[in-house]
Amino acid sequence: MSEMIHPDIVPKRRLYTGEEIPGIGLGTFGSDKYSSEEVANAVYGAIKIGYRLIDCAAVYQNEDQIGQVIQSVIGEGFVKREDLFITSKVWNDKHREVIGACKKSLKDLKLDYIDLYFVHWPFPNYHAPYCDGNSRNPDSKPFSVEEFMDTWGQCEQLVEMGLVRYIGMSNMTIPKLEAVLPLCRIQPAALEIELHPSFQQPELFDYSLSHNIVPIGYCPIGSPSRPERDRTQEDIADTEMPEIVEIARAHKIHPALVCLKWAVQRGQIPIPFSVKESQYIANLKCTTEDPLTKAEMESIRKADKNCRLIKGQVFLWSGAKGWEDLWDLDGSITK
Repeated sequence: MSEMIHPDIVPKRRLYTGEEIPGIGLGTFGSDKYSSEEVANAVYGAIKIGYRLIDCAAVYQNEDQIGQVIQSVIGEGFVKREDLFITSKVWNDKHREVIGACKKSLKDLKLDYIDLYFVHWPFPNYHAPYCDGNSRNPDSKPFSVEEFMDTWGQCEQLVEMGLVRYIGMSNMTIPKLEAVLPLCRIQPAALEIELHPSFQQPELFDYSLSHNIVPIGYCPIGSPSRPERDRTQEDIADTEMPEIVEIARAHKIHPALVCLKWAVQRGQIPIPFSVKESQYIANLKCTTEDPLTKAEMESIRKADKNCRLIKGQVFLWSGAKGWEDLWDLDGSITK
C-alpha cells in the first residue's frame, strides 16, 4: 500500500474568512505530454495518499475524467466532499459566459459546488489547444478594466448562487490589481501566479499578502514538462540553480523538493504536477518534515533571477510590442 501522509500534518494557509486550506496542492495541467486518463489517475492516487487541494481548469480538457475519480474516491468513503478543496477556472473565451462555463465545469467535475473559481487570465484572449508559440488570435485585445469587471461581476454572482464558495484571480499584475480591487464587491480569496526560486515576484507576492489574498504558485519547480511554446533559450532551470543544488545535497533530497519546501515556508501554495506516484508522494511529504533553515531560505531569496517562464506571447494583440506588454512592464494599463 502507498505511503499515507495525514492531511492534518500538511501545512495550511488561511483565507480572508479565516478558513484554513491545504498549503500545497496537486496541479492538473498535463501540458501536451500526458493524457486526461493519466492526470485523472494521478488525482485518484494523490487523494488516496493525502492531497486535499486539487487545482483544475476547463482549458486543461480533463475535468470530466477528474470528476469521475473524485466521484469514485468519495463513493468509496475514503473522503467526504467537504474534505476536498477543488479549484477551477473560467477560460478566456468564456469571459462573457462565466455562469455557463462554471456550470459546465461543475457537470464535468460531478460536483454541486466548486471551492475556488478563478478568472484564468485577465483578458478574453485565447489560443487553440496545442498551438505553437507563434500563434496569434486576431480577436485578442489589451486588458480592459471595464471588461474584466464585467467578468468579475459574473464570478460574484456564482458565489451568490452558491455554485462556488470563493473566487480568485490569476496572472494579474500590481497595476491591474490596483485598478480592479476597489471595484470588487467580493474580494479575491487567492491569486494564482507563476512563482518559483528563479522567479519570485517579491513585490506582487507582498502586495497579495497585504490585501489578504493567498498567493498560489504555479510552475513551482520550473515546470520541466511545460509546452514547447513556453520555452526560450534564456530560461533558467530551477532544479539546476547552484543554490538549490547545494541545499538539496545538504538535505539529501532532490532539488525539486527544495523548491517546494521553499514555497511552502515562504507562504505561497505550490501546486506541483506529477503523474508519477513516487514523485507526488515525495512532493507532499517533503512539506511535513526537515524544514529549510533561515540561512537556506535567505540564500534562495537572493538567488532570484526574475526569469518568467510562462510569458503568454500567444495572447498578444495586434500592435503589441512583445510579451512584456501582457505584464504591464511599462507601468501602464488600458482603463
